[in-house]
Amino acid sequence: MSSRVQNETQKEFTPDLILLADLAKALSHPGRIRILQILAERQSCICGDIVDRMPFSQSTVSQHLKELKRVGLIIGEIDGPRTCYCLDNKTLNRAQEGFLRLFAGFGCCGLEGKTNELE
Repeated sequence: MSSRVQNETQKEFTPDLILLADLAKALSHPGRIRILQILAERQSCICGDIVDRMPFSQSTVSQHLKELKRVGLIIGEIDGPRTCYCLDNKTLNRAQEGFLRLFAGFGCCGLEGKTNELE
């Protein structure tokens, strides 16, 4: 990619837009959304029992936790041989605001209230 095209791309894709896309990517697996639900239900840090509540192996859950932590949706703290996880409310609020702004303009084509294409 030429430097001119790269500079134009960087101008078009702001850091907030890049973050929003990264968050969407992290949320693109139902297992990760379920992990967030489990953490939200507890409203506190959880150690090993996430695996017990998921239909995945320990290693698969660890990979999902790693991705959620990478984008900042969760925080992991080492507690002896275990890692405790909880939601990062700052990132969750930022994600919520970003998605609300993104979808605020949708429905501008006369499609308000439609639930599917066949209506």
